[in-house]
Amino acid sequence: MEEQVAKDLTDAVENVEKAATQPLNWNDLWTKVSEWVMGTGIKVLIAIIILIVAFKLINFLVKKITKSNDKNGKIDKTIAKTLLYVLGLVLKCVVVISLVAFLGIDTSAITALIASLGVCVGLAVNGALGNIAGGVLILITRPFRVDDFIEVAGTTGTVEEIRLCHTKIITLDNKVVYVPNGAASGSNVVNYSEKELRRVDLEFEISEEEDFEVAKKILNDIIDNHEKVLKDPGNTVRVVGSTDNGIVICCRAWCKNADYWDVFFDIREQAKKGFDEAKIEFPYEQMDVRVIDKRDREAR
Repeated sequence: MEEQVAKDLTDAVENVEKAATQPLNWNDLWTKVSEWVMGTGIKVLIAIIILIVAFKLINFLVKKITKSNDKNGKIDKTIAKTLLYVLGLVLKCVVVISLVAFLGIDTSAITALIASLGVCVGLAVNGALGNIAGGVLILITRPFRVDDFIEVAGTTGTVEEIRLCHTKIITLDNKVVYVPNGAASGSNVVNYSEKELRRVDLEFEISEEEDFEVAKKILNDIIDNHEKVLKDPGNTVRVVGSTDNGIVICCRAWCKNADYWDVFFDIREQAKKGFDEAKIEFPYEQMDVRVIDKRDREAR
């Protein structure tokens, strides 16, 4: 085995030495170069020309369509530019792969690379696909609609627009919040606008020394005389408990959904005025502090 390897190495060295000592045959070299130029060289030149022309044509078409859409405004600019950019990249990739195949190069490796990139892109847009599915689910089940006042995914506000990937919500302080539809469809949704009527729930705490019956009468008079408070299905003013500082009285008043905040603030303000006129005090947190004189401590 070792003798055979040594013999092969010796033959290889001899062949190299012979090639080095032989003069360079320029005719053979020119023939080979000419054959390559006439065959593969022309193909490479044609491929380069086609590549340049195709890329310029693709760029021209993308710019032309973009300008046309900007003037007409048929498709949203952001969506149109994104789709056209992706379309241009896809067309350029198709041109490159076609030219590689034209040159006789095996495209299986390139195809495998593109497939791998496709898997990576699929994993990257997995969240976006979930949001799209959530948007479709919202449009089908309709847990909320445009102009509804809702609470979803930690955000409270009015729905301004339901898009494919997210829902646009305007908060009470006029902030714009984009909630992903995947989160909106997978979390609890509180829709404050779905029902025609809504109940205003308020609690008032008075001192233990005060007469709670007087406080209840004040609150009953307020909701009975308020023009936006409904008589049906019925309102409630009752003592619901007590704390370390006083007595808690609840006030439950029904109204139309559109009048909720008017009733909420009116009852608050009128209750404060009524309690002040009746001299009903609200409890305050108190702390008893005992001061011990140092001389008394020593005397003990």
